Amino acid sequence: MPAPRAAVRAITGDRLSMRRTGYLELIWYKGMADLHAEAARAYVGFIWWVLEPLLYMGAFYVAFGLGLRGGGSHTLTFLLCGLVPWKWFSSTIQSGSNSIQANSGLIQQVYLPKYVLPWMVLVTNGMKFLIILGLLMLLVAALYGVALSWLALPVVVLVQLLLVAALASLAAALVPLVPDLSLVIDNGILVLMFVSGVFNDVSRLPPTLAHLLSFNPMVQVIEAYRAILLAKAWPAWDKLAWVALFSALLYGFALNLLRRFDRIYPKVMVGG
Repeated sequence: MPAPRAAVRAITGDRLSMRRTGYLELIWYKGMADLHAEAARAYVGFIWWVLEPLLYMGAFYVAFGLGLRGGGSHTLTFLLCGLVPWKWFSSTIQSGSNSIQANSGLIQQVYLPKYVLPWMVLVTNGMKFLIILGLLMLLVAALYGVALSWLALPVVVLVQLLLVAALASLAAALVPLVPDLSLVIDNGILVLMFVSGVFNDVSRLPPTLAHLLSFNPMVQVIEAYRAILLAKAWPAWDKLAWVALFSALLYGFALNLLRRFDRIYPKVMVGG
């Protein structure tokens, strides 16, 4: 009887669609709730979202910009174009790696697909990143003006979003199973910061080293931001495409792990 079968498939599809819509609403609500909670915990509230990365970037500018490169407006914007996307990258992966444990009380009470949890962190940190990126754009516009290449910024942001989602989801999938990995991730991010072109132009390094570092996806992302904002040029689309493909494959792998161990995580956390 094809008609009843078609009806069952339609009902099932509608339920899946409604469930996914509910997850999207949960991700957005939880992300916004975390932002509100962070603002409520600090006396300066919303200002701290801007003040924290500015202090972070100011410290590195004094240490590396004035100390090593001689200062100047170009040095400042060069560093900021590296530090702003890096802060989003590092903070999201570190927080995302603990997203399952941080929501252990929630997943013990109700069933929630674990792939949803890293996205809550992505929404929270992504909103902060967009605020700081907007301030950076205002600074660059005041110093150098606006260029047509700025139209490529949303593409670069989306590519970085996919990269961050992939790595945060992979870390979230593995850390509950191997808790010591959180230490490896924290120290690995610190090391990675110095080989991602945050403080220097990778293309000016010795050719062999520059070629080796070009396989670091964040090198390509940071160079894309600098090409758009500082050089007023279009980013290297082929390199961004490579980062997007790598990130999509890695996210698929991480998603498979999160689904495979979906029912295992609550037991592991109870056992721990």
